[in-house]
Amino acid sequence: MPAAALDQTLAALADPHRRRVVDLLAERPRAAGELARELDISAPAMSRHLRTLRSSGLVEESHPEFDARVRIYALRPEPMVHLLRWLEESERLWSAQLLAFKAHIER
Repeated sequence: MPAAALDQTLAALADPHRRRVVDLLAERPRAAGELARELDISAPAMSRHLRTLRSSGLVEESHPEFDARVRIYALRPEPMVHLLRWLEESERLWSAQLLAFKAHIER
């Protein structure tokens, strides 16, 4: 994952409201209005959060056939998979550093 895309994912997840939206969408797709009610925030505020999540690639928007005005949001797993891989690699590096430090101290 390019560094810019990872930065965008981390920036999108920096806000607690957006993390809560991701948690809710991990359960199932939801309408924007339902997300706003669940988080107890205004529709314009939710729209801004969803715009950020869409631009980061974390969520996608669709419209049901019965009403094109309704927007349904669903989680896209790809950015989270890339974030997990980055975290795993960071963990490997830190573990190696800590093991080397431990070996040094025990000498």
